[in-house]
Amino acid sequence: MGTCEVCGNDYAMAFEVHAQGQVHTFDSFECAVTKMAPICEHCQCRIMGHGVDVGGHFYCCAHCAHAAEPERARTIQDAVSV
Repeated sequence: MGTCEVCGNDYAMAFEVHAQGQVHTFDSFECAVTKMAPICEHCQCRIMGHGVDVGGHFYCCAHCAHAAEPERARTIQDAVSV
């Protein structure tokens, strides 16, 4: 059994995620995402895909990146097109 570090559920099918030198225990992907996924700096949703990194700022998609940083629209487009 493992105890989920997010919800505290003691679950026989808990799993570990090894990341950045740490070990995390979760009972579901939902809890893993809640703890580990970065948050979009524009819409505040969890970024579960690749997302968009613009100068160290993280967004869930190009739309949010454009909305948050319209003056850097060209840079954002170049980053998304790659």
